[in-house]
Amino acid sequence: MARLTNYITKNYGKERSFDLDVYESDGGYGAARKALAMSREAVIGEVKAAHIRGRGGAGFDCGMKWSFMPKESAKPHYLVVNADEGEPGTFKDRTIMEQNPHLLIEGCIIGAYAIGARDVYIYVRHELHLAKARLWAAIEQATKRGYLGERAMGHPYPIRVYVHTGAGAYICGEETALLESLEGKRGEPRLKPPFPAQAGAFGCPTSVNNVETISAVALAIEMGGDAFSQLSSLHGFNDGGVRLFGVSGHVKRPGVYEAAVGLTLRELIYELGGGILGDRALLGVIPGGSSCPILLPNETVDVPNDPRFAAWQGKNVLDLPMGVDTFRGVGTMLGTCCAIVLSDAADPVVACRNLMQFYKHESCGQCTPCREGCGWLDRILDKIVNGKASMAELNLVSEVASNISGNTICAFGDGAAGPMLAFVQKFRKSFEDYILTGGQNQTRRLVP
Repeated sequence: MARLTNYITKNYGKERSFDLDVYESDGGYGAARKALAMSREAVIGEVKAAHIRGRGGAGFDCGMKWSFMPKESAKPHYLVVNADEGEPGTFKDRTIMEQNPHLLIEGCIIGAYAIGARDVYIYVRHELHLAKARLWAAIEQATKRGYLGERAMGHPYPIRVYVHTGAGAYICGEETALLESLEGKRGEPRLKPPFPAQAGAFGCPTSVNNVETISAVALAIEMGGDAFSQLSSLHGFNDGGVRLFGVSGHVKRPGVYEAAVGLTLRELIYELGGGILGDRALLGVIPGGSSCPILLPNETVDVPNDPRFAAWQGKNVLDLPMGVDTFRGVGTMLGTCCAIVLSDAADPVVACRNLMQFYKHESCGQCTPCREGCGWLDRILDKIVNGKASMAELNLVSEVASNISGNTICAFGDGAAGPMLAFVQKFRKSFEDYILTGGQNQTRRLVP
């Protein structure tokens, strides 16, 4: 059974859940008061003990990232919250900003204090108008109450929070491209090193964290880092706490659900998601946003050299707990933890073509392998779907995708190449059928 929780979502559905009085009625901002009475090192220590793996896709440990920030610096420090949320199939962060924005603001206070920052920028995707309005209103309420400002919560420590609107570019979900955009420049990833902790926003030490990650920090401080971590079933993987799980596509109850880390895909799809639309068979599931390689329902766990996987060795991947390292072990990624479900009514070739159209459109164009490679993949997929491609071009798809992987400044290229390689490998016959029949015998298309 799925272990549902309601720490992040406890105010979801309440009347005016976004108001300060509603948030405080259940202990809101108690964690910030607790954190400001601790040393910065102690706060970071609690976050480390919580094992909060980054909720934005990369899965890097939040406490570890904060520990990279210099303890003392002549330059100001910044906390930047990544609320761009442009990953197709991902819609969890906006629920926090719209329904429980004060949880994020409280996390910002704790994070800013922990890393020595005075200013926090929440970078929100342009299209999320309600989220921006709710955040600005929450900031105004918190400022009037004295939680933000020159003396945050009465302490001689100034904390200011700002909402910065992006322009709807997917590439700005990458942390250094986001920083470029925040500075008013074209959104293109930076070469690393230096990393943001050394030279981030405006050339100053910066930590960039996801909305849900920062929100989870407030929960970890409130209950204690170790207690938060123990909510998860993936202790051996240092993947702690609770998180939001999204599910969309061909399921009966698409949405966002909060559960302890360690939920399985089977539980997410068939218990929380209500099963497949029309009670059809499962074709495949993209586990955490479009950049994650697809998993098939008949795949099994095969990780013989890692004792942590012993309990699931040989079992179906749908029964593997959803974690950052568990999914890496089976050749995919947890990503944003928002699964896209495809029933057997879907055409995998058309689904793949849709993805490649997106990546070709959203490539920033800075790196030649990505700029040209994504264009090649899009054109070849278009020829395949229209019955005009050859077997040689199908083979070329894998070569082009492989030449993108590992040859770009940021992970965008890998995010396009990984799914492409997985689709061709796992649905090879479907691609060949398009070519051999000239596209004439293909009747399946993605259904709404």
